[in-house]
Amino acid sequence: MPLIPEEPQIHESAQGPRVTPATGRTAPTPRPVPGPRSAAMPRPGIPGPRPARPAPPAQRPQSTSGQPRTARSEHRSAPQIQVIPAPADGALDAADEAVDLLLDSGRAPGDILVLTTGEQHPWAVHELSFGEAAYWAQHDAGDDVFFAGAAAAGRVKSRPVVVVAVNGDVDDVTTRALPRARECAGALLIVCGDPQRIDAVLGAGV
Repeated sequence: MPLIPEEPQIHESAQGPRVTPATGRTAPTPRPVPGPRSAAMPRPGIPGPRPARPAPPAQRPQSTSGQPRTARSEHRSAPQIQVIPAPADGALDAADEAVDLLLDSGRAPGDILVLTTGEQHPWAVHELSFGEAAYWAQHDAGDDVFFAGAAAAGRVKSRPVVVVAVNGDVDDVTTRALPRARECAGALLIVCGDPQRIDAVLGAGV
């Protein structure tokens, strides 16, 4: 079953062959950490003019183990769920790549929420350096990709797409954050991490 048109083609339906980007792809260009800015200035890099990226690497078939899987709940209002297998130390990179693909496919930056269960995403660390008030003002404005730690999942608002990087141990915070992320995702939930651990939290139907 193909994804709805506006979603990125980063997986196929659970009924057909599944593919993932080649592991030998060029690593994404690190995002520079900008200097201080006023609240009125947009964050450089996302949104705004984005540097040209090379064409996506060719995809290759994978074996039945370690490949993205998708599932849609029978409830029509439930989000589509995609699991992207990744080790804990690679989950953040997988989430960044998923965000890039979403933006390239036409998703607005403000449609996307990124949660991390372990170490904070570098953008979250940067935005928090301006203070909690400015950080959450960025969230409330809803005009850019927002990065947050799983511990703050109860405070974030719903967005069409939620990307979760399971880049830490599956502890109580993660166990609470994943169901919350599913509640926040209006159309699509992407979880990057160990599929078995993710299944254990979200259910065998994922």
